[in-house]
Amino acid sequence: MPHYYTLGKIPHKRHTQFRKDNGELYSEQLFSTEGFSNDYTLLYHVHPPTEIIATDEPYDAMPRIAEEKMLKHRSLEGFKVAPTADFLESRKAVLVNNDCHIVLAAPQKSMEGYFYKNADADEMLFIHKGSGVLKTLYGDLDFGYGDYLVVPRGTIYQIQFNDADNRLFIVESFSPIRYPKKYLSPYGQLLEHSPYCERDIRGPQRLTTIDENGDFLIKTKKKGRMYGIHYGHHPFDVIGWDGCCYPFAFSIHDFEPITGRVHQPPPVHQTFEGHNFVVCSFCPRLFDYHPLAIPAPYNHSNIDSDEVLYYVDGDFMSRKNVTKGMITLHPGGIPHGPHPGAVQRSIGAKETKELAVMVDTFHPLMLTVDALEIENPGYTMSWAE
Repeated sequence: MPHYYTLGKIPHKRHTQFRKDNGELYSEQLFSTEGFSNDYTLLYHVHPPTEIIATDEPYDAMPRIAEEKMLKHRSLEGFKVAPTADFLESRKAVLVNNDCHIVLAAPQKSMEGYFYKNADADEMLFIHKGSGVLKTLYGDLDFGYGDYLVVPRGTIYQIQFNDADNRLFIVESFSPIRYPKKYLSPYGQLLEHSPYCERDIRGPQRLTTIDENGDFLIKTKKKGRMYGIHYGHHPFDVIGWDGCCYPFAFSIHDFEPITGRVHQPPPVHQTFEGHNFVVCSFCPRLFDYHPLAIPAPYNHSNIDSDEVLYYVDGDFMSRKNVTKGMITLHPGGIPHGPHPGAVQRSIGAKETKELAVMVDTFHPLMLTVDALEIENPGYTMSWAE
């Protein structure tokens, strides 16, 4: 999905001899999440990326489903997820279906002693609190508050945090996460009407080739199980790479809101898409400027999708009692809209400072055991006068 990018040393022609100073060949690897039929990257390793020296017994990493079917509005207090030292242990899936898993995490420590690979899903990590470096075989990606980190499935990575206070909102997608098709030219360029452009996309930097022998553990998730696979060489032994399939960062603060004389529908906020779901960014913006405009959103039917809103910062005039890290789930099948009094209060307002991430899924979501542990009771009835 990203534009062409390259770092380090690569040969003049692909699939040709590329030798080290001592005459040995570098090991070429084609990386793609869709076989040989879509975007790919060619990486050049000091050692073959296939040298497994040991494997551990896998363990179950599937979310525990609490409610498979339901039809009522729900609300979760995301910041009630307890901070946990380890990155993987901190991840709590709260809403899931066959297209994506929505996950909250509050890791306190950097990943130590292992690397991670999600062999099932692309990952979109939204950084609500914290900063640090996403380290991959493609190089380093610095991140901070408001960054989306998009990581193609199969990417080996480590995360280094700058401190212990971190909050992440994560979407695991079982299809590639892409720019919306409506923003793209037939040749893949982001068009003039897109709310962001290639200048806003940050690719990996500081490619460091680590040529080390040893025992390097890559925890790999596949089909809901976590496998420990040990390799004889450091996975970040890449001397160079080029292509269009790699992790990247995009800041929600670089999203340029689309506004109008009357209230604009949620698709104007779309940021990414996957199979059967979209991701939107609600950012600070001027309100509608028709003299009779109603800035609050109108009621809508919610027949075709489940709507998940993750509240990040600012004031939300359409909702009562909003807290940072709160998740609201409005399932397909029943209408929803502003809380009582919100419409009248919004009239005359000139702007909003709200910041939120929305995920609309076109198949129903299921609640997990971890979701019920942080649920706000009574949210369904909060529209009653």
